[in-house]
Amino acid sequence: MDRALVVAEPTEAATELARMAGSLAEAGDAAVVLIHATTDEEYAARKQAMSSIASSGGTYTTDDAREGARQFAQDLAEEELSTFDIEYETAGYVGEKADAILEAADEHDCDHVYLPGRERSPTGKALFGDATQRVLLEFDGPVTVLTE
Repeated sequence: MDRALVVAEPTEAATELARMAGSLAEAGDAAVVLIHATTDEEYAARKQAMSSIASSGGTYTTDDAREGARQFAQDLAEEELSTFDIEYETAGYVGEKADAILEAADEHDCDHVYLPGRERSPTGKALFGDATQRVLLEFDGPVTVLTE
């Protein structure tokens, strides 16, 4: 692993995943790109949850979803990755989650993806799609998924 993409979400599993990726990156002398991918609607609904997860005092008052996503990723990276001796960068993406993750991995030349998943029934996946499943199928490299 040379460069890992870590997908940040306002969940404890995503916070744990960031710490795990940071630890592995440090051991392997790799870099980390931490992103948050959202939609305008999802961002508006989750601003409060994002503030409570990142304890660095981030206030997600901007109505610009891309800037809010970048700010959340930055706050989480400072909180969870700054303790490791690694290089990291952050970014925010707006759009369909799987597209954003795959775009970010390609754009940042990542060779490993870490993303939080969630338990979902096979019927739920078939009816509503599943970003995690799509990334697993379409990313050309290892994908680590941590479910709650």
